[in-house]
Amino acid sequence: MQLILVAVVLGPGTRPAVHAQSMEPLSYTNAPIGLNFLIAGYTYQWGSVLVDPSLPIQNVKATVDTATLAYSHIIDFWGQSGSLALAVPYAWLSASGEVFDRAASVRRAGLSDLTVRLSINLYGAPALSLPEFSGYHQDTIIGVTLLVTAPSGQYYPSKLINIGTNRWSFKPEVGISKALGPWTFEAEAAVTFFTDNNEFFGNGMRQQDPLFSIQGHAIYNFNPRLWAALDGTYYTGGRTTLNGSVDNDLQRNSRWGATLAYSLDRQNSLKLYFTSGVAARTGTEFKIIGAAWQYRWGAGL
Repeated sequence: MQLILVAVVLGPGTRPAVHAQSMEPLSYTNAPIGLNFLIAGYTYQWGSVLVDPSLPIQNVKATVDTATLAYSHIIDFWGQSGSLALAVPYAWLSASGEVFDRAASVRRAGLSDLTVRLSINLYGAPALSLPEFSGYHQDTIIGVTLLVTAPSGQYYPSKLINIGTNRWSFKPEVGISKALGPWTFEAEAAVTFFTDNNEFFGNGMRQQDPLFSIQGHAIYNFNPRLWAALDGTYYTGGRTTLNGSVDNDLQRNSRWGATLAYSLDRQNSLKLYFTSGVAARTGTEFKIIGAAWQYRWGAGL
């Protein structure tokens, strides 16, 4: 069982992520065409890693520090707004546990898998210039997203614990956002598909079934500069097969989180967030805290 522990969490309006349990409120919103976002983020994760009980690995605990740099650009897609984003993370990982009843520990540092995200609003978010956007008020937005993760992270076929995954993943998603006074409610459903890792530990072939996820957000806008959100997600599936043998690692996990964001001025904003597991069958029982700074420019801002 390979331990892949790194997650990417970005600023408002971009939301590339590498795992189904990542949660980002205000994923489907409108913004002026031509606007650019530069995001610098940091997350700290700590907790237990739940592995297949048939494996000779027990009591695995880990901490992961991740720094992420991302860029997002708002585009016009046939009269509706959309965004194209790229995220590059760097991670520091420390893990310890028992292998064949012997204590063991490991440290890794390096690039994680980069992600590219294309998000298109299909309804309710017309493509607008900055002057036109001042008169826009959200009602219902429906959109779709495709998130692609590339096998660009640090990976050693001879190591059991790695930062990179050595495979591609593709995550199509559909989402809906509804504004009701100061509240905005969002719901999203997605499925993540994985290519094979043909250089798994010991020259093995590791395959993974699709991972299905749903998530929801309740966002409250205190004023034009400050908002907060409660977030939740559930994901299931993702059973792996190693060299033709099916592992006992079907995931049925849920997480909750909270987010607070504040606009410092016309171009800068800051976001703080926390997430924790509610229930986990296999995978991770992690707590995550993070912060992201976002800089906006272009579109006549």
